[in-house]
Amino acid sequence: MVFIFCFLEPSSKLLFQTKMLQLPRFRVAAFISLILINSSLKAESAIGVNWGTLSFHKLNPTTVVDLLKENKVQKVKLFDADPGALKALMGSGIQVMVGISNDMLATLSSSTMASDLWVRQNVSRYMVKGGVDIRYVAVGNEPFLSSYAGQYESYVMPALLNLQQSLAKANLAGYVKLVVPCNADAYESTLPSQGAFRPELTQIITQIVSFLNSNGSPFVVNIYPFLSLYANADFPQEYAFFEGTTHAITDGPNVYYNAFDGNFDTLVAALSKLGYGQMPIVIGEVGWPTDGAIGANLTAARVFNQGLINHVLSNKGTPLRPGVPPVDIYLFSLLDEGAKSVLPGNFERHWGIFSFDGQAKYALNLGSGNRFLKNARNVQYLPSRWCVANPSTDLTEVTNHMKLACSVADCTTLNYGGSCNAIGAKGNISYAFNSYYQLQMQNSQSCDFDGLGMVTFLDPSVGDCRFVVGLTDVSSSSFRPNCRWLILWFLILWGFWVFAT
Repeated sequence: MVFIFCFLEPSSKLLFQTKMLQLPRFRVAAFISLILINSSLKAESAIGVNWGTLSFHKLNPTTVVDLLKENKVQKVKLFDADPGALKALMGSGIQVMVGISNDMLATLSSSTMASDLWVRQNVSRYMVKGGVDIRYVAVGNEPFLSSYAGQYESYVMPALLNLQQSLAKANLAGYVKLVVPCNADAYESTLPSQGAFRPELTQIITQIVSFLNSNGSPFVVNIYPFLSLYANADFPQEYAFFEGTTHAITDGPNVYYNAFDGNFDTLVAALSKLGYGQMPIVIGEVGWPTDGAIGANLTAARVFNQGLINHVLSNKGTPLRPGVPPVDIYLFSLLDEGAKSVLPGNFERHWGIFSFDGQAKYALNLGSGNRFLKNARNVQYLPSRWCVANPSTDLTEVTNHMKLACSVADCTTLNYGGSCNAIGAKGNISYAFNSYYQLQMQNSQSCDFDGLGMVTFLDPSVGDCRFVVGLTDVSSSSFRPNCRWLILWFLILWGFWVFAT
């Protein structure tokens, strides 16, 4: 009991103590639902952002919300229901999509008590006067990805039904919509008009789309032209952007000049084959990385994202949906996430339109009134000092030290195609040493490396290769899925015991 309690956030500790005393039914008052429903049921389409938190240097959530407000971002998508982020979003007026990870689907699909508890803890408790404007709950994240080999397929529909029932109990089913973000590999074709869902997914997708339609939810899809370019050397580069192309695709009477429209209409055709050709579509993730691969750079990211924003806000639509752009688009991503897995590629840690510390990487007009991005304010950095290779030492034995540093810290910019790839051998060593040093909060011993490292007060950054300085205002909240689900199971089992006795 004490072991579980010690890992909780302060707010969760209070909830945990309450649960130990009693397990009351939790209902949101009807008048709160009426207030929410009467406030703009349908907002205008907008450019939102994904706020991921897999970072070694986390900005304080309040600083992030201030950054969103400063840039007039009205919609944000989370990949979980982090209490720190949701607390910071209270009273902001920003519309929020909270997320449920794939590893939670099995539990939520098999237990209404688990779904009730999840809704109480992560939705109802925040939807109070002056609280969080939660509009969507993303049930899983790309659960039908082909690489998962069907691992989560059987859980999605039961989880949706349980969660919908739980939202209804909380009087929120008419306001908070359930969605299932899908990867674009869920459908396929050689031409957009021939789009169809993968044969093995047809049955489950039909059930989900029927559910979404009956509950007024959109279809959420993630589209990444960059990945098409990255994975296929023969993919025409200009077709990935919105600047025009000599490689346009002709599909009957329709002509496609960019990969985004082609992909979008492939989904439209696939939905039409199921009888839902008019279903609203939200782009859950779309963007372009700035580092970590050939083609991933500041210029390409700016050109793609600005072209995308201009294209969507022009209301031009696509050949199969002229004049009807996506309901909303969530750029991926708000911030760089240096702790993400690099299994798909080193670029995975560099999708942000802002660097990890909330500083704009390039000029971008989000169409919200600001001509350019505005930087985060009052960011608290560690002192301006860096760890570099000691020039007076023999560096022939440095390999193991570099491996150690890069096994812990983020060194992806040093690889082929990265912004720091051409700074030379000593530069590479210094970059690795400094990345580790900053991650260790500039602990003096972390720059020793058996005498091969030294601290300098002169910024060693070279051109686009930035040697970072860490943050002091690191968020105290962290992602602890195993601990939280241990708590969840404890409460469920305890609840069964209470009702049984």
